[in-house]
Amino acid sequence: MEDEFRTSSTFSPPWSSDGLVTRSDQNVFSAAKLFDLLWESIADVLGTAATATLLRRAIKRAASQTSWPEPITVARNGLDYEYSLPETWKQPGNEKAIDVLRAVAAELRVLLVELTGPVVVRRLARLAPFRKLGIDFSEEAK
Repeated sequence: MEDEFRTSSTFSPPWSSDGLVTRSDQNVFSAAKLFDLLWESIADVLGTAATATLLRRAIKRAASQTSWPEPITVARNGLDYEYSLPETWKQPGNEKAIDVLRAVAAELRVLLVELTGPVVVRRLARLAPFRKLGIDFSEEAK
């Protein structure tokens, strides 16, 4: 079971280091890579414990409003936090997985604004991969 967990330490973005999406990047987006980016971006500011807590809450809230058959889990493993994602999330262009990620991101955005103000959501809103796929962290998003 341990091998199905993904850790933030293995993150490798499929886009340029400046966060811009190039034409060659457009076909490599997967919900898993976007979740990796989400985790790393938040953990960079708030740390992994806060990131794990916020994502667990956002996943729980999103799951209560929509349904998806495959679980997303965030768990503590010793001193580290890890998450596991459905295998189908690794498929680029999986619109159902992107829709679930959009729902999680919408709930996460609300939590982030309540707890941190606009700082973290502004940072996430600047990331082109999220904007490209309609994952909205802008301050105007509801």
